[in-house]
Amino acid sequence: MSNAIEKNLNDKGVLQLTLNRPEVLNAMNADLIMGLLDNLYEAKANQKVRSIVITGNGRGFCAGADLVDGGWPSSEGLSSGEVTFNNMENAFNPLVKAITQSNKPVISAVNGIAAGGGVGLALCGDIVLAAESAKFKLVFGPNLGIISDVGASWFVPNLIGRARANGMGLLGEDISAKQAKDWGLIWDCIPNDELMIRAMEIAEKIADGPIEGLKAVVKAHDRALSSTLSEQLDYEKETQRIRTDSKDFKEGVKAFAEKRKPNFRDLN
Repeated sequence: MSNAIEKNLNDKGVLQLTLNRPEVLNAMNADLIMGLLDNLYEAKANQKVRSIVITGNGRGFCAGADLVDGGWPSSEGLSSGEVTFNNMENAFNPLVKAITQSNKPVISAVNGIAAGGGVGLALCGDIVLAAESAKFKLVFGPNLGIISDVGASWFVPNLIGRARANGMGLLGEDISAKQAKDWGLIWDCIPNDELMIRAMEIAEKIADGPIEGLKAVVKAHDRALSSTLSEQLDYEKETQRIRTDSKDFKEGVKAFAEKRKPNFRDLN
């Protein structure tokens, strides 16, 4: 596994993945991305993992792509555009899909600056928390003349609307964690020294829950962004047919009848 990622799996089934390139504000190079991917693929198959927390070491969460020391395979003879296309197709885009399509709920704990692709990486989480000192900054357009990527061009306008997304993308100004919460870009803004405590509390609560059902909730919300009401009602109908036949649902109903807390951990 990559040294650019630190991992820890606690006895509650929470896997903490920490970006570990603090000297460059955890900028994403090949080593970091492939390390994250390896851990996410491993977690998908590991029944002991029930939720995932992604955070960063040092002052930053993630400063986006490492434009100086990416560590990618030789690109001799290729243009910058061709290299970028290949890296997005083989690394950055698979990373976004691995997080958003994970079968385990993912919490992003944004400990510091999230800039460029770091914004997209943060927003991949099913729940996004940020320390009070954290900032979100889209620098692609004003600094580099390129569009937002790592999913940011989808997440940001869908979360906060076109006007605010354009403001972030065209001006490149810092958006504080408090403002990000007020806008609906993230779930909550947490005092710095309480961020990881709160993130682990949420992750452990989710780990106690019906994780397949919780991921189905996220999938339904994402699907609603491109569905009509009629289409969404059909989707709800079909999904409920599956979910109400699940062990999770049967345990929830049984626990309700017996006036006890449901135990979703021992249903495999």
